[in-house]
Amino acid sequence: MRVDEFDFDLPNERIALRPARPRDAARMLVVQPGAGDLLADRGVRDLPMFLEPGDALVFNDTKVIPAQLEGKRVRGNIEAGISATLHMRTGGDRWKAFVRPGKKVQLGDTLVFENGDARLTAVAQEKSPLGDVLLVFDCSGADLDAALALVGHVPLPPYIAQKRGEDEQDKADYQTMFAEKDGAVAAPTAGLHFTPELLKALDDRGIEQHRVTLHVGAGTFLPVKVDDTADHQMHAEWGEVSEATAAALQAVKARGNKVVSVGTTSLRILESAAQGPKGLEAFSGETSIFITPGYRFRAIDALMTNFHLPRSTLFMLVSALSGLDEMRQAYAHAIEKEYRFYSYGDASLLFPKTV
Repeated sequence: MRVDEFDFDLPNERIALRPARPRDAARMLVVQPGAGDLLADRGVRDLPMFLEPGDALVFNDTKVIPAQLEGKRVRGNIEAGISATLHMRTGGDRWKAFVRPGKKVQLGDTLVFENGDARLTAVAQEKSPLGDVLLVFDCSGADLDAALALVGHVPLPPYIAQKRGEDEQDKADYQTMFAEKDGAVAAPTAGLHFTPELLKALDDRGIEQHRVTLHVGAGTFLPVKVDDTADHQMHAEWGEVSEATAAALQAVKARGNKVVSVGTTSLRILESAAQGPKGLEAFSGETSIFITPGYRFRAIDALMTNFHLPRSTLFMLVSALSGLDEMRQAYAHAIEKEYRFYSYGDASLLFPKTV
């Protein structure tokens, strides 16, 4: 499909710079293709009423790390400013990163990152055709994690970072209540809407809650630069679905209940785990799944997600689930009704188009 089919006009002021407070006070647009009314304006706290006892919500338990690094590139006597966003760990002492300006980096260059008295260095070892650089750091494992905590910054999405700097509040705001496993460089933002009170309401309704892991990479923010979706290549991300979670979700579907993914990240790892002939199974490894209209969903029956940017792989994904025409209508409605978009924005609850 042509990428421009997923374009729309998004006023700049619709991009949220701060989350709703409390988190579950955000609005939620319900999209039900084939229903009498395609769209319903609700709130996140209304989520339990759209689910049935025995349905299951699936949350991503990844935790955002301070993956944004600012420093300098050193080559002999030459120094120049540089910025790096880590996006995938490939070893105890190494990360793939998007570096700016990347074209200036040569193999063997030393990159020095500092924050006050804290200092971390790395060597550029490889450059990928996808535009990232493999950085090998001067420490490893827990020592590298500790150094990143001192030197790194919260990797705010570029459309927020361009408007304001990171502050202390972001360290809490840009982390879900499910965050347990270090590794993400972007938050699984649908999970930001949940509070203990909302989880209790879901539990009282008889809704199961399960966890998966997908360490979200910075590739989620990259623009689609090709004209046709068939030519776009996704960056890989690491994820895991445990045997216990896979078995529980198989049981949910077997009895006719719905598996509802909280966020496109949970959806991508669940669908990656369901590609085999047996359907959803345990999974651990890298995935670069790219979902566009025509995809047949195997693992999930509905999706709760935020509002996404024009021409993004995430708008392509939601269009694959609920229909491109339907999502165009939904987003036009959301813009007209002043819903708040993207990471700190409002939510949508999407049901599949079955025809």
